[in-house]
Amino acid sequence: MQEIEKKKAILKRRAEQLAKPLEKTDYSEDMVEILLFKLANEQYGIETIYIKEVFPFKDYTPLPTTPSFLYGLFNLRRRILSIIDLRVFFSLHSDPKSDYKVIILENAEKEFGILCEEINGIQNIPVKHIQPSLPTLTGIREDFLRGVTNDRAVILDGQKLLNSKQLIVDETVE
Repeated sequence: MQEIEKKKAILKRRAEQLAKPLEKTDYSEDMVEILLFKLANEQYGIETIYIKEVFPFKDYTPLPTTPSFLYGLFNLRRRILSIIDLRVFFSLHSDPKSDYKVIILENAEKEFGILCEEINGIQNIPVKHIQPSLPTLTGIREDFLRGVTNDRAVILDGQKLLNSKQLIVDETVE
């Protein structure tokens, strides 16, 4: 009987600890929540406010005669979305791989997916720790760059990606 009473006491203490309200962390304007992911063996990130969801990449439909960065189209719960391969768009080295992840970016006007090699988690980063661009990040990548963290993760500007005219394929036949 004494053993049962000890177990009950342990369970009661655990329940009391779990019932305590979580301590609020002050994530004010000086913090930004970033989804970290791997792209061409480099660490990238994008603010979670631009991310609708992340899921494993399965079936897609390639589109012939489109720019090479447009990987194809896919059906996401009866919505047809385009998939952008940022490795091609940013002229990065890419290894063929079969188990990609797709990050769905969204704002009021647009929604599309970007391919990545793996998801590395979400991190709250102080804005003051996001530094300006590195000299090695040139060309088109620099246009979509928000900054670089102390850990050398390249933070992309989600708003610029979603509003970019360069990512729109508008080929009309006359």
